[in-house]
Amino acid sequence: MTVFPDPASFAALYPETPGVVRHNLADHPLFTLPALVDLSGTLDPKHVEYNRGDLPTGIDPGDVPANGLSIADTIRGIEENGSWMVLKFVERNQAYKALLEKTLGELMPIIGPVTGAMHQLESFIFVSSPNSVTPLHFDPEHNILLQLRGTKTMTVFPATDAEIAPNELHERFQLGLASRNLPWDDAYSARGTKHVLAAGDGMHVPVMTPHWVKNGPEVSVSFSVTWRSEWSYRAADAHAFNAVLRKAGMKPARPGRYPMQNTAKAFAWRAMRKMGR
Repeated sequence: MTVFPDPASFAALYPETPGVVRHNLADHPLFTLPALVDLSGTLDPKHVEYNRGDLPTGIDPGDVPANGLSIADTIRGIEENGSWMVLKFVERNQAYKALLEKTLGELMPIIGPVTGAMHQLESFIFVSSPNSVTPLHFDPEHNILLQLRGTKTMTVFPATDAEIAPNELHERFQLGLASRNLPWDDAYSARGTKHVLAAGDGMHVPVMTPHWVKNGPEVSVSFSVTWRSEWSYRAADAHAFNAVLRKAGMKPARPGRYPMQNTAKAFAWRAMRKMGR
């Protein structure tokens, strides 16, 4: 089975444009609720994040309320228990690893010439109750979210918007001093673009692009496939080096969105890390 029936639609988006592509995984047996209950039992509990789904658009991770259930019971009762869940690093299970490699393998001929070799291939499964919310956040990986069941609306904001994702927050995140969640202001609403995803739709989300998600009126299951590249590593390292410059009293320019723009800062940060500074 081919995962992406029209890879040219992904090529038109990659690497910097958010947008929808089609896929053929919606009826895959690995994503039924019983299969996900079985999968959850094989994962390290620290790699399963779950909580109540009635969250505001912006919230600190420390303020997210628990749902009071076990992992398996959260999945079994996802239709009624008002929860949000992500099963992380599911590629540690061989069946899901094979599917991840097949999925991204189809796109390697497109990705390689643009951003180079694919590193750190990882996958995540989101299982969410009707109308639950994933708060505003950004991710350091290249990401395609494949909708398998139900619907959701993903609102995406420009990656270059320095008010929604300030330079200092980028820097703290890359140093491990801040979460990926972003503060929310209602004034941001008009700057976002809404993409409604149904089963069979996939959403390409560029590196560090702010977005939040609202589920539709049914249970939602999504499969997120991610990877890193020299493109993403250089941007991350350039932000980290900017933190050093800022601490020294400077006001460094925001790193560019293209790898060559970040070479000097990225290599400076890597040299500092190598020296243990």
